Amino acid sequence: MTDTIPETQFDNFFALFEQPVQFEVNQDSLDQHLRLLQKRYHPDNVAKNLADTKQAKQQSEQYSAIINQAYQTLSAPDSRAGYLLGMADQAQNLEHSIADLDFLEDAMEMRMDLDDAIVGKDLLALQQLHPQITSRLANQSQRFETAYQEQDWPTAIDATQKLKFLVKLNADVTTGLDDVATAAHSDDDDLYV
Repeated sequence: MTDTIPETQFDNFFALFEQPVQFEVNQDSLDQHLRLLQKRYHPDNVAKNLADTKQAKQQSEQYSAIINQAYQTLSAPDSRAGYLLGMADQAQNLEHSIADLDFLEDAMEMRMDLDDAIVGKDLLALQQLHPQITSRLANQSQRFETAYQEQDWPTAIDATQKLKFLVKLNADVTTGLDDVATAAHSDDDDLYV
């Protein structure tokens, strides 16, 4: 048994992380495989198999870049959905604009609420906004998964486009929550100076 992965598995992120080719992934398993792959392809371990240390370092850097890209792709629902569509040769229309005006209106309203809450350092508003976004993320994820399984490509593409927007919004609300909470705690520290 070899300690390295066949190079062909670097072409398939699911195979690289020993995951079934499906939308639903086990995040704990992804995390465990990331640590295993990072250890396996660490420059010191790659150097054991190659006499040329410069080549070993270069190969290790290439593997690390692919491993990190694969992990990021499989960890996020929007990129995972896009990757699955690419594997099914259905990703050509992902960059088109979202045509659902109701979704766009709702999304713009959430974006404005988020921006106002961040500027106003309104922790309560951010805390109320976060579950709304995660709920919409869950709905679009389920919508994608169903459409993907049924090979309903237009719906899967639409759900992926919406996931991209919602993932970004979720990241922004999470950052806003962290920033506002950190600012609140730093104000508390001033009381003790």
